[in-house]
Amino acid sequence: MEISVNLALYFYNMTRFIGEYDCRLDNKGRVILPALLKKQIPKEADNQFVVNRGFEKYLVMYPKNEWDIITDEINKLNQYVKENRDFIRYFYRGATELTLDSAARLLPPKRLLEYAGIGQDVVLFAHTNKIEIWSAESYNNILANEPNDFAALAEKVMVKNNDAANGN
Repeated sequence: MEISVNLALYFYNMTRFIGEYDCRLDNKGRVILPALLKKQIPKEADNQFVVNRGFEKYLVMYPKNEWDIITDEINKLNQYVKENRDFIRYFYRGATELTLDSAARLLPPKRLLEYAGIGQDVVLFAHTNKIEIWSAESYNNILANEPNDFAALAEKVMVKNNDAANGN
């Protein structure tokens, strides 16, 4: 029951990013956070982020305060279970702390940029408590593969979410 209460508080207090932003890496590999996105950074993050590999070929960046909440949950996993150890290794692989400089720039590690196939043109896709960093080409390809019936997908996903929330 305690985990449910903690998760409920987490989702209530969770950062709520929103927006898509087309950006370019500068010649040093830095990305400038657009002003509208910078305004959404919670004060608790103190301009600190953690960037990591996403589940697909993109990077995911969390404000530090959100990262701490997520890692607290992950650290509760039983590490005597191989599947949990595997997940933990893959989840933390590449995780790097970043600090927003005075010019609102971030410098993702070159190794992570290579993993995600990110060149100069990037898309910052901000949603929920994270900012996904995509190569513009990959992001556009993902969007080009939109499901034929998005309404049916929404119904399938959201009905399951509502049923689980209601204990069904």
